[in-house]
Amino acid sequence: MHIVVCVKQVPDTKIIKMNPKTNTMDRSSAPAIMNPYDVYAVEEAVRIKEKYGGTISVLSMGPPPAVSTLKKCVEMGADDTYLISDRRFAGADTLATSYALAEALKKISSEKGEIDLVITGKQTIDGDTGQVGPGIARRLDIPPLTFVQKIKEIDLGNRKISVHRKREDGYEVVESELPCLLAVESGINEPRYAPLPNMIKAARHEPVVWSVDDLEDIDITKLGLKGSPTIVGKVWAPPKSEGAEMIEGSTDEVVARIVDLVMERKELFQDKEVQPS
Repeated sequence: MHIVVCVKQVPDTKIIKMNPKTNTMDRSSAPAIMNPYDVYAVEEAVRIKEKYGGTISVLSMGPPPAVSTLKKCVEMGADDTYLISDRRFAGADTLATSYALAEALKKISSEKGEIDLVITGKQTIDGDTGQVGPGIARRLDIPPLTFVQKIKEIDLGNRKISVHRKREDGYEVVESELPCLLAVESGINEPRYAPLPNMIKAARHEPVVWSVDDLEDIDITKLGLKGSPTIVGKVWAPPKSEGAEMIEGSTDEVVARIVDLVMERKELFQDKEVQPS
């Protein structure tokens, strides 16, 4: 069984700042990390390999420093890693990104054998669109299964997989033919610590790096900024709220303070008419 996981290196959004002059994200203000949802995708691939056998390839698109994220995937249990890195990929939106990754997946398939399963995280924390996974599936003409919170069964003999898809009111069981793409939720597993042999392997590992020229029959008009119809008109940081009061203490103390605040500001409610329902 050949599994390919698509991962992305992203800035840590808990730390990142906005440039007040340009209203753009200051990526230099935060360390680069593996997209948190992708960590669960890699872990799930490792668990599938442990149960059913096979190999795990990991693919990423980004600048050369993304190699560190791919080494992390090897620590977790991946076998091979690939990075597509070229200035002509820069500025790609989700449409151009899914096209580039799909073309790289075709090359991996031709060199390493047929891909049975593609796994991605549900979304990335720097974009939050959740569009790249389904976009890859569409370009590869395979079924996309999104919001996957559990893999119920994989039947390699009949080339079938059944999963639980998250819903607001529970989950639904969906069956698909292989190959297919899974976009997984963070609760699908609990990532484990890397064993020492994997850490040693990762330290010695060198990912395969491809440029645009290494991808066969690729249409460069569909790459990067030129191939991205999405335009970000404006980005800004929301204003910080002011005047908030943190109320601490026992339940009775908190309730008493809230009542006092309401009474102090009751004029805010005097002009409000309550309409009968």
